[in-house]
Amino acid sequence: MSNDVSEKSFFTGIRAESQEEAVAEYVRIYRSELEPGDRVADLGAGGGYFSFRLADAVGPGGRVYAVDVDSDMTELLTDRVADEGYENVEVILAEFHDPLLPDGQIDLLFTSNTYHHIQDRVAYFTNLRKDLKPDGRVAVIELNGSSWFARSFGHETALETIVEEMVEAGYRLDGRFDYLERQHFAIFSVGKSREGVDRGLRLDGPTPP
Repeated sequence: MSNDVSEKSFFTGIRAESQEEAVAEYVRIYRSELEPGDRVADLGAGGGYFSFRLADAVGPGGRVYAVDVDSDMTELLTDRVADEGYENVEVILAEFHDPLLPDGQIDLLFTSNTYHHIQDRVAYFTNLRKDLKPDGRVAVIELNGSSWFARSFGHETALETIVEEMVEAGYRLDGRFDYLERQHFAIFSVGKSREGVDRGLRLDGPTPP
């Protein structure tokens, strides 16, 4: 996760423009999963593009933790949360090795174009399991290297690498969307897949022993 504000702002603009469909489709398919009152973490929240949409989905009784390691971005996002009156969004200035989320309370961790920034991903997501509820899920959108930006700056991770690392960290692949041109979109869980969550997903990845 970059500490360069100009790069982060530019990158946030690109992802917001390219992934509006992803969020709309995700929320539509998971409408029965993202219930009012749910607690969701947006890892690598940037300017809050996804955070506010997830906050609308969980309602005033829910909570969204907008997590970033860039203090400039979290300050800007804190101001925006106040200006737009989102009382159910909490901004967290995280550490590089720990998102500093409340233990055992997260229904869904959502991360977009951030996976490649994490240094020791197996250790990171192994540690993150303590923050999830027993039936918690992790949704990963990650650049697939098809764009010049991703290739030029190394902002990409192969889907096979994501799955291998998440399985090593103790997760199972529940499935993945395949309609995004420039991003992988995979869903992981720490427990058994729940009935109905595989609608529109491809379920062809490995699972942990």
